[in-house]
Amino acid sequence: MNKILVDDKEIYPSKVLCIGRNYTEHIAELNNETPDEMVFFIKPNSSISNSLVFPKGNNSCHYEAEISFLINNNKITAVGFGLDLTLREVQSNLKAKGLPWERAKSFDNASVFSRFKSFDGDINSLSIQLFINDELKQEGNVLMMINNPYEIIKEANTFISFEDGDILMSGTPKGVGEFRIGDKFLGKILYKNEIIIEKEFIVS
Repeated sequence: MNKILVDDKEIYPSKVLCIGRNYTEHIAELNNETPDEMVFFIKPNSSISNSLVFPKGNNSCHYEAEISFLINNNKITAVGFGLDLTLREVQSNLKAKGLPWERAKSFDNASVFSRFKSFDGDINSLSIQLFINDELKQEGNVLMMINNPYEIIKEANTFISFEDGDILMSGTPKGVGEFRIGDKFLGKILYKNEIIIEKEFIVS
């Protein structure tokens, strides 16, 4: 089982629950329709990584930076920086045929995380930044989300249960794109505009 670090404790999530299309400007940049209900997909424990690895056998892969949450007793107990790696061409082909997205979203090392930090503050004061090769590529906050994390948890519980230690990825703001081996990523989670998590990744 793959693990994450919460403060200095090792946690082994059973799954990563993701919500798609949760930022209006990201929906627009991919020419998607705004969904009538929340769009969920699951990434398995085998997708979890603390390093950023370009997927073998692929010419293109997209990054999607996301505010990520640790769930215990259906409550948010910690926050971290996450990258939802996506094989966009594969995803587009699958969507066009009405097929599931697992090949595009759930491959090994497709869920990349910083350490998580215990959190019990105002969820609406959290924001995220992603720099690639020192250039700001993505920036967003909870108030920009179509569905806030508490609403996502409530809706998810209508069809699936969170195990303690599971992760919720809360969607990506605009600015997604391709990356290459050797790129330098710097992810930040801010609380009330102060950095609380900062993690650098070099793509291998």
